[in-house]
Parts: sequence; structure tokens; C-alpha cells
Amino acid sequence: MHDFHPVEILLAAAGLIAVAACGVWLLRKARLRRRARRRADPANDYAVRTDWERSTGTVNYSSFVYFDVDRDGRYGVGDRPMAGIMVRLFDGQGGVVAATRTNNGGFANFAMSTSSANAMIRSPGAYRFAVSVPPGWSSPSANETQSQDFRLAPGSPAGLVSQNLPQPVGLAPARSLAGRMASGGSVTLSVMANGHVLESLVLAPDSPFRLDLAGRADTVAIAGGGLDRQLALSPYPTDLGLLSPQTLPSETSLRTIGFDDVTGRGFRKIPCGHAGLQWRNLNAMAQDHTKGSEGYVNGNVSGDHVAYTSSGYPAEFSRETPFGFHSVLLSAAWLKSEGEMALIECWLGEQLVASNQLVLSALTPLHYAPMLKEVTRVRLSTKHYWQMVLDDLMLTG
Repeated sequence: MHDFHPVEILLAAAGLIAVAACGVWLLRKARLRRRARRRADPANDYAVRTDWERSTGTVNYSSFVYFDVDRDGRYGVGDRPMAGIMVRLFDGQGGVVAATRTNNGGFANFAMSTSSANAMIRSPGAYRFAVSVPPGWSSPSANETQSQDFRLAPGSPAGLVSQNLPQPVGLAPARSLAGRMASGGSVTLSVMANGHVLESLVLAPDSPFRLDLAGRADTVAIAGGGLDRQLALSPYPTDLGLLSPQTLPSETSLRTIGFDDVTGRGFRKIPCGHAGLQWRNLNAMAQDHTKGSEGYVNGNVSGDHVAYTSSGYPAEFSRETPFGFHSVLLSAAWLKSEGEMALIECWLGEQLVASNQLVLSALTPLHYAPMLKEVTRVRLSTKHYWQMVLDDLMLTG
């Protein structure tokens, strides 16, 4: 009996691979010739389909996830698609078939086809779609897990259909209020809803504070110690930073600087003079300009554009004459930088009047509201040089 040498085995394997590749090439050439013949005949240009038995296409079967801004459990005009949310697909036996994140449009796509070996949904049966709710978040729509039954449907694009698509899944973060007390003084913090006090607490001097907010809370007021201020609460977590006596009066008229008027295109470096300020290392960008950029999507709260720190380097906005810095919405640009530390420093001339460290998320903006009466320069940086996203910058003057 002949003993095959390893070299002979390798040559035989290479020959088989070559034969297989040649066969694939010949089949492809034959398919292209058939297509060319069909396209050469004008009668086929707009032919009515008569054979409805075959299904050779692939369709994205999608689960849609949105940021439920008003927390009413319905996808409405004020709500926004969420990017980067993990959705898992389970088969009828409870096994994980696939897992994917929502794209910039809020869709987690699962390829469906009876003809493609790469499809995630290939055969009829019951499937379950489970949205992974971020820690500390909730689903006001109460439908983060949904099941669908699929049946064969010859002639349909993918060969499979279900009775319906999964219903939109709404997510909302737990709202909180945080900040730091300076040393000395007696200060009372009150959380209110429709003018009625929900809870009050005395803030301890020279210490941080954090409290969870009730769903109906709409205003926070601080009184005493020369730190009096009032803030309308946003749908997002809020951080007041170090409470400063240089506070904007509650009746001050504010102007909101968005970034949609910087450019009608996808991207532009913010020019000096925009909104009467000097800008350094800040770019304006459409939320879907960069693929897979979760924070650019989730950090966008109005219009289509946000600003971000160019290449993650420190950035500034400034003006020679003082202006009031009320608040801004800040996010991390990428899920890979979830928990990135931001440093926000504010100057009045050469004097540093505020310096606050904040934890950023790519899933939800942080409402940073120092409410400073006078600054001339604000510097924004991140500890690990990941991009920081800004939207709805609110100033006076």
C-alpha cells in the first residue's frame, strides 16, 4: 500500500481547492451570461412576475429602540432613536441566535432569508427579541422582550414573514441630581413638581450630594448661604457642579446655542464669531455623519447637529467681555469611552472661577448646569482624550 507523503497530501488538497474554485467561477460566469441574455431582451424590462414560488432575497427584520423623552411609553414626535443598544434574538428553544446593536437610526437589524446561509432568521418558528436595558434605566413602553411567529411565504423577498414587526421599545434613564457644596453656610435643596415641594434636604458643607428624582419632578431650588438658584429639570441626569455664589439670577433671559446653523452639511469646524464667541478645537457635525457613533446620536437633543471636541483634544469657547454660562448637555461620543471623565474649567479673566469633573455616558446626555453669572472662557477636556459631545449650550449676554 502506498503511503502518502505530506507533500503529496498538500498537493492533492491544493488540486481539490483549485477544482472547486474553477467550478464556482464557471457557475458564476454561467449566471452572468443568463442575466445578460435576460437584460438584452426589451420584453423583460418591465415584465410582470409569473413565478411566485421562489424567494432568493434577504430582508432586514428590525427591532426599533428609542429614547422616551417624555416617558409616556409611546414613540412620539419629541422622542429620538437610540444608537448602540444591544438586542438579542432567541430561537424557540431559548438559544441565542444572534446579538446586534441598534444603528444610528435606532434599528437593530437581523437578516432574514430562506436562501442565504448567512441569514440570522432562516426557518419558520417562534423567535424572541430582547432589548438589553442599560443598568439604572427603565422601559416605559414595558415591552423590552417580544416574541414573533414566522411562517414560510414563497414569493416574498425573504421567503419568511411574521404577522407584524416588533413594537418600538422606549428606554429612559433614571434621573438624578448631583453637585458639591462649598465649605460653610446652611443651604436647603428642594425638589418640586408643579410648584409643590416633593422633598427637601439640608446640604452638608464641603461635601458632594446626589439624589434620585421622582418621575414628576420638574424643578429644583436651592436657598441659603448666598447660593440661591432655581433650575428647570431636563429629562436627563443633572449635575450642578460646585455650587458658587456667583449665580445667574433666576429671571435672567437665556439664549440657546445649537449647532445646526454652523453648517447645512455633515461637518464643519466651528468658526470664530459663531454666536459671538471665539471657538477652539470644536467641530459641528450631523449626528449620523460618522458610522457607529453612538454618542453623536444619543447626545443630539435638538436639530440634526452637535458639537464635539476635535480628535478628543481640549477645546474652548470664549469672549473678551464676560457672559453667563448657564448650562450645556454633555455626552461621551462612543460606547468604548463609556464612563469617560470630563473636566470643565471656567475663567473670568485670569481667575479660575469653577472647575468640575463629570462622568460622561454615550447613552444619555448629562445636563451640566453651573449657572455662572460671569465667565470669559470655558475649557472642556477629557481624561483619556475621547471626544466629548455638546448640544444646547445655554448662555447669557
